[in-house]
Amino acid sequence: MDNLKEYIIEKGQKAKLAARVLSTLDTDSKNKALHAMAKALEENMKSIIDANSIDMKNGEEKGLSKSMLDRLLINEKRILDMSEGLTQVSKLPDPIGEITKMWKRPNGLTIGEKRVPLGVIGIIYEARPNVTVDAAALCLKSGNAVILRGGSEAINTNKVVANLLSGACKECGLPEGTVQLIETTDREAVNIMLKLNEYIDVLIPRGGRGLIQTVVKNATVPVIETGVGNCHIFVDESADLKMAEDIIINAKVQRPAVCNAMESLLVHEKIAEKFLPIIAASLSKLGVELRVCDEGKKIIMDSIKDEEILKHIVDATSEDWDTEFLDLILSVKVVPSLDAALDHIYKHGTKHSEAIITESYSNSQRFLNEVDAAAVYVNASTRFTDGFEYGFGAEIGISTQKLHARGPMGLQQLTTTKYIVYGNGQIRK
Repeated sequence: MDNLKEYIIEKGQKAKLAARVLSTLDTDSKNKALHAMAKALEENMKSIIDANSIDMKNGEEKGLSKSMLDRLLINEKRILDMSEGLTQVSKLPDPIGEITKMWKRPNGLTIGEKRVPLGVIGIIYEARPNVTVDAAALCLKSGNAVILRGGSEAINTNKVVANLLSGACKECGLPEGTVQLIETTDREAVNIMLKLNEYIDVLIPRGGRGLIQTVVKNATVPVIETGVGNCHIFVDESADLKMAEDIIINAKVQRPAVCNAMESLLVHEKIAEKFLPIIAASLSKLGVELRVCDEGKKIIMDSIKDEEILKHIVDATSEDWDTEFLDLILSVKVVPSLDAALDHIYKHGTKHSEAIITESYSNSQRFLNEVDAAAVYVNASTRFTDGFEYGFGAEIGISTQKLHARGPMGLQQLTTTKYIVYGNGQIRK
């Protein structure tokens, strides 16, 4: 694209103008636009699916994995889900203008804290076209303008979807720069966005480790870091083993290519001989490759003689403990104690989502208190780390950092506050 920087600066200028209008836009107008966006998706399913079929074909030719192709796929059900997400966001309370607290000082000043939009949000993401819809919905409802830069894998789908969303906003009288897509796959576009401080107030990268680190290390625009998910489940010695099996299968197999999928299984040594053959058989039959520590592999090999199961059991390497596979691959380690499990998670976790399966109240409380992660679970799947599941309607991503926002980022996390001060002539002495 000729004059790429000029093209992106123009997007930034439009977004900045739109953000000023959106910051004071009434709730009814925002909700009307969200409903129009939902309707536009439903009425244009064929054009979305046709565009997605091009992306899917290109992805297959490039050799994208099955899990990546699943993230890329758009069908009628997923379009309806995206439409429902827009409707759900319209039903959520509008955070903008909320006075979170107010107090009076001895000098008579009344000071309040008021929730306001961040301004212009840049979203840089990979593969999943539904992010285009989720980001547009949440940014609009929270009074922010958004500039979207999706991955090259989904460029055709994103163009169609973004044009539909932008058109719906325009029909409802919203400013032209409310929702914009960077319609180029040129990687230089990202580098320009990273330093567009004059127009972009915050960047949110959503994707793999490489993308996130590129943004974090090179941006001069403030960044909210969304997380790589090397998520663990620890099966304690007191665990209900049937519950553990069900949770592990859900956390690993339901959607292996998402950041809240389980990547590492830790099993207490006191139940390893009983539990490992059970879970190894169940997971291998579902196509999961298990990368197992020496002790765990010996237990499995001594207990299972079925070659179809054993071909899914391989030796774990030191790199496996730090890997977000995003595929039907699971690292498995036998640990001698809760302390050892906590140490392993501290060393190898990515502060995303961690879970313990236990019937011990004291162990559950230690796990909740000592694990440093955005979401910590007792007897539940890590797959619940999701804005929709938490009642946020949708999410921009899962923040694994500690400043500004942590965990699923919904409407409130896309706002900041300002102080409003009422006086009656006070001057400082």
